[in-house]
Amino acid sequence: MRNKIEIFIFILITIVCLTATRIYVFVFTPPDVENTPKTISVQQGASFRIIARELESNRIVTDAHKFFLLAEFKGVLKRIQAGEYEFTTSMLPIQVLDKLVRGNVKEYSITIPEGYNIIEIAETLDAQGFIKKEEFITMSTDKSLVTSLNIDWTSIEGYLFPDTYKLTKGMNAGDIIKKMVSRFKEVYDSNLKEKARRINLSDREVVTLASIIEKETGNPEERYLISAVFHNRLKRGMRLESDPTVIYGIKDFSGNITKKELNTKTDYNTYLIYGLPPGPIASPGKAALEAAVNPADDGYIFFVSKNDGTHHFSKDLEEHNRAVNIYQRGSKNNF
Repeated sequence: MRNKIEIFIFILITIVCLTATRIYVFVFTPPDVENTPKTISVQQGASFRIIARELESNRIVTDAHKFFLLAEFKGVLKRIQAGEYEFTTSMLPIQVLDKLVRGNVKEYSITIPEGYNIIEIAETLDAQGFIKKEEFITMSTDKSLVTSLNIDWTSIEGYLFPDTYKLTKGMNAGDIIKKMVSRFKEVYDSNLKEKARRINLSDREVVTLASIIEKETGNPEERYLISAVFHNRLKRGMRLESDPTVIYGIKDFSGNITKKELNTKTDYNTYLIYGLPPGPIASPGKAALEAAVNPADDGYIFFVSKNDGTHHFSKDLEEHNRAVNIYQRGSKNNF
């Protein structure tokens, strides 16, 4: 009888040791040492067994069942976060599990240029596989979202700050919008707000003016001069007469402003309406925002393109007309 008990104990110890050894080998041995990158997507609500099998099929772990037991032992079966993950085949199972629990999803860099409007931003995000264009545009005018972000307008046009962002494929339109608006609020700080108050402009008016400045010139040195022109026109009760605002108000713009379009009244046709348009026409960068509240101390009220990326600025109509003749109509006269 004693021999049978000893044999049973020996067998039991052997089984425990073998099991412990197998578990130890699994936990502390990577699938291989080649460090091969692997990307998988964890769907929202997916069962852990499905996730484990996906990891096994991609050689990220060697045994789906053991990986399940490891997660069960650590009590994290229900704590796996959805998203796109990048692993390597040299990672230990415990490292793989920790990454899934922490939600360390794969990030992508995406740059939104200055002067892009909602549609252009939506197209950029769609082209790079982050979100569908239509979904982003719809969410951009969602009243509850706009209100929650404390934006005094009917959309988030102008408040999607142009910058380089780290985004993940699991983010929805609302997530991306909140991230971009948060960055805008970091840039449009209390200092800029105070300067806006001093010149009697609301935050929306500043963003609107900055968006027009952004679209009018890509030359950093001219932003403050462009700002001066528009401030001077506003003070004198003159129309802004800005082509980018007209374009913004045209549905399916062809690429060239026609005389008919210039004579068609819209909320954004500043050749026909007085003052600023009701809201921004694009996303201004920091320099344009600063220019909007810091116009140059000049009496310019006109400017015309010199067709080289810069403009000629004038203080009276006579000089402006000469500039138009020279730079736009090819006159041989000069100043």
